[in-house]
Amino acid sequence: MKATVTPGGGLFGPQSITWRVHTETPAWPAVLRAVQLQALHPRTIRGIAQNCLLDDPEVAHARLRHHLDLLAVRTFGTREQAEHAYERVRGLRARLRGLDPGTGTLFRLDEQENLRWAHCAEVSSHLEVARRSGVRLSAAERDAYVAEQRRVALLAGLADAPGDTAELDACVDALRPGLAATEEARRAVRRSVSPALPLRPLFTEPLALLTRPLGFFTEPLALLARPLTIGSLPAAGALAFATLPGWARRMYGCHGGQAADHAAGYAAGTMLKALRAASLALPERLVAPEISAARGLMRAVTEASGADVAA
Repeated sequence: MKATVTPGGGLFGPQSITWRVHTETPAWPAVLRAVQLQALHPRTIRGIAQNCLLDDPEVAHARLRHHLDLLAVRTFGTREQAEHAYERVRGLRARLRGLDPGTGTLFRLDEQENLRWAHCAEVSSHLEVARRSGVRLSAAERDAYVAEQRRVALLAGLADAPGDTAELDACVDALRPGLAATEEARRAVRRSVSPALPLRPLFTEPLALLTRPLGFFTEPLALLARPLTIGSLPAAGALAFATLPGWARRMYGCHGGQAADHAAGYAAGTMLKALRAASLALPERLVAPEISAARGLMRAVTEASGADVAA
C-alpha cells in the first residue's frame, strides 16, 4: 500500500514533529537500530524467530521492506490507510504464539510487554538517529514526538505508551532487567550487520530501480540504492549498532568501555550527518513521492504562517 499524503487526513500532518523527523532522518539506520534493541527482549525475539524463517534471506528482506512500508503509511498516509494496515498487523499478532524455553509455556506475540518494548525501542531509535543526524529538536519537540507516537501505539494495541521522553526513558529502564542477549538476539544482530544476499531481488530489482524514485523510505542515496534494496549493505547495520546505548552494546559483547562508546558514537554521528546532507541534496525527482509531498505541505504551512505574521 502506497501512502496517500493529505494535509489533515492522517495520524500526523505538516505541523507535526513526526513529519519533521521522518522527512529529515534516514530511515534504514533507525529501523535497524530498533530491530537490534527489540531483539534484546527474549519473548519479543523468540516470538518472531519461532514464527518467521528469518534465516532465509528473502524472508528477512521482505520483513524489513514491510516494516519500511508500514512506517511510510502510518507516518504520511491517511488515517484510513493506517488503521487498515494495523488492523492486519493486530490480527496476525493475535493468532501467533511463541514458546518460552525456560518455562515451557506458550505466550502471545501481542502481550502488552512485548508491544511496549517494541514501541519504546522504535521511538527511541528514531529520536536518537535524528539527533545524531543533526536534526535540531528542542526538549519540548522531543517530548512532542514521543507524545505523537502514542497514536501509532494505540493502533498497534498498546494502551499505555509513554507520553514524553522522561516516561520513555523510565519505561526502558523498567524493562531493562528482563533483557538478555539470547542466541536469537545475537543471530538477529549478525543478520543486520552482515546480511545474506536474497537472490530474487538481485535479479528482479536493478531494472526497477532505474525508474523508481528514491528517498528516505526506499534508498537514501542513488549510489547505495541497489545494495540497500536487496539488504546487502552491512554498513547500515553497523552504523545502527554504533548508535545503540552503551549498555545494549555491552550486552551484545562490546567491552571497550566509555572510550569505545565515544569513538563509535563520534563515527556514527559523522556518517549520519553526511548521509542526511547527501539525502537532502537529492534532486526532487529522486525523492520518494510521500516525502516530496510531505515536504511540499510543510513548506506551504511555513509560508502561510510567515504571510500571516507579515500581515
